[in-house]
Amino acid sequence: MDTTLDVVPGVAPARWPRRPAGIAYGGDYNPEQWPEDVWAEDIALMREAGVNLVSVGIFAWAKLEPTEGLFSFDWLDRLLDQLHAAGIAVDLGTPTAAPPPWFSHRHPHVRPVTREGQVLGSGGRQGFCPSSPEYAVAASRVTTQLARRYATHPAVVLWHVYNEYGAPVGECYCDVSAAAFRDWLRARYHDLDALNEAWGTLFWSQRYGDWAQIEAPRAAATVVNPAQRLDFARFTSDALLANFRRERDILHELAPGIPVTTNFQLANCKALDYWQWAGEVDVVSNDHYLQAERLDNHVELAMCADLTRSVSAGRPWLLMEHSTSAVNWQPRNVAKRPGQMRRNSLSHVARGADSVLFFQWRASRRGAEKFHSAMLPHGGAGTRIWREVVDLGLDLSSLRPLRGTRVTADVAVVWDWPAWWALELEWRPSADLGYRERLEAYYGQLWRDHLTVDFVHPEAELSAYPLVVVPSLYLTTPAAAANLRSYVDAGGSVVVSYFSGIVDADDAIYPGGHPGALRDLLGLEVDEFLPLRQGDRVRLSDGSTGDVWAEDVRLGGATAVATYVDGPAAGGPAITHHRYGAGHAWYVSTRTHGDDLRGILRIAYAGVGLVPPAGIPDDVEVVRRSGPDASYIVIINHRDDDATVAATGMELLTGMPCAGSVTVPAGAVRVVATPR
Repeated sequence: MDTTLDVVPGVAPARWPRRPAGIAYGGDYNPEQWPEDVWAEDIALMREAGVNLVSVGIFAWAKLEPTEGLFSFDWLDRLLDQLHAAGIAVDLGTPTAAPPPWFSHRHPHVRPVTREGQVLGSGGRQGFCPSSPEYAVAASRVTTQLARRYATHPAVVLWHVYNEYGAPVGECYCDVSAAAFRDWLRARYHDLDALNEAWGTLFWSQRYGDWAQIEAPRAAATVVNPAQRLDFARFTSDALLANFRRERDILHELAPGIPVTTNFQLANCKALDYWQWAGEVDVVSNDHYLQAERLDNHVELAMCADLTRSVSAGRPWLLMEHSTSAVNWQPRNVAKRPGQMRRNSLSHVARGADSVLFFQWRASRRGAEKFHSAMLPHGGAGTRIWREVVDLGLDLSSLRPLRGTRVTADVAVVWDWPAWWALELEWRPSADLGYRERLEAYYGQLWRDHLTVDFVHPEAELSAYPLVVVPSLYLTTPAAAANLRSYVDAGGSVVVSYFSGIVDADDAIYPGGHPGALRDLLGLEVDEFLPLRQGDRVRLSDGSTGDVWAEDVRLGGATAVATYVDGPAAGGPAITHHRYGAGHAWYVSTRTHGDDLRGILRIAYAGVGLVPPAGIPDDVEVVRRSGPDASYIVIINHRDDDATVAATGMELLTGMPCAGSVTVPAGAVRVVATPR
């Protein structure tokens, strides 16, 4: 068997590829785009760079099955044999994200339909309805053929199903999807009375008397029932998951012993409930592309890496794709400057990744992604990027001891995809409400306070954390509310941001006033939401300011930490504290930023005795990974000047000992190993 078993109590076991033995290094390899005489050069350069794992075949369906039912594997046989001979392991893709032209030509009715009714063409990728039975047949056929042929090939250590479910096509509103949606609803509600109750269909005369009357929530004359929209989002995530399960089960049956994954897009893909998906893959993998124009894009990267580790239940995970430099699809594709690729890569490693893989190995000459950077650029081995790729391979060989170690977090932040879906539907109290905005604001401040974050499902076990931050839980299930109450009652502490606890799983407002499910925990009631005009700000008595949002808060056991000085809630509580059982609950009823948000969090830290690390300069990232024999402090300096950080042990990248401190040059990385 070519896998190891990693067991975590209460979580499905992960099956990790045995090879490569150290940190996996490589990326997407698309040899079908090149003449075979290029392959030998590719493999020689891969060896020079230290590449030990490549993903193959992800978009090769037209090459593998050029005519329906007629397969061509000779070229892939030769490639896998050559890679294996060179000691390079293979993550073999099922090519099902991009059906060939013969498929869409034969089945034109499977093309996806937008909410506005536009039928999309087939000239890109993922140009099919996820509920299409014809697609299910074709995808199963090619997956079966691949599994039968390569189940025992020594190069293949991992299966890679599809590519980036949910992007660019997630929801489809065609008649086939509508019929599948009705089947999904029957399974969820069993009878129409239950559905009508959940959806509140007496509003606007929407009550259904027959399942056939229910359509996909296409664009209408006005806002469509938000409960229906929310269920359609759940259905879409489940429909795509059914496609993954179909291929995974074929691979498990025909190629037992080889783990199966698919590349997530955590934090940036809204369409999928990844807490649900994470338990379906043998190992979690993620794609991340830097938001190049953001000045704090390294913080967003850290957030995505922490979220990936979190849905992997703390286990190591695979960075399946990122870029050596510029991508090709952002409004302005800013190139990475010298050293930035290294920092980006090792930030992922610091936060739990046991691989550094890129899209792609060799830059494409043709197609939509020809301006996307690669490990081997258009300019070849004489380029700066290539030199950095080779140097990074050497770095990763020095970091082999980190493989399999774990990251220890300081605090938890609640993240929930259904809450994201529900919050951003139409007709909310303010256009300025955004799910990720508050998540990123709180995460960013925790990052700047040098605290490592685990993201948690709202119903997850929380007792390991001294502090849990709840930035944007508009949709709060009764189970989630009970979980938070139990955690605080037992001595935990929460910081809750505005517009949380408002609705249940059906987007129905909790009776008795806001914040509904969290009213007792927070010890207050919100009599009225008070959205602010664009550009307006409110001052608070602690010297901080807020914008976008204010609330008319009435205390019901909580005490005011700060009050509104002006604005529509002048004189009323703005930030509150409530003793609940043995714990603490803080509530922030306006949008704060920067040092103002830091001040609020510092109050919460003090309440639980949480002391942020001292002596670490701003914009220096410090994360600890720990194993049975040693702990490893990864220090990433995003500054333009040198930084000194306390550390004792052996620095792995330079081989130099550290006695009490290590100086990290501007833009550099250091990793200090300390025996346990």
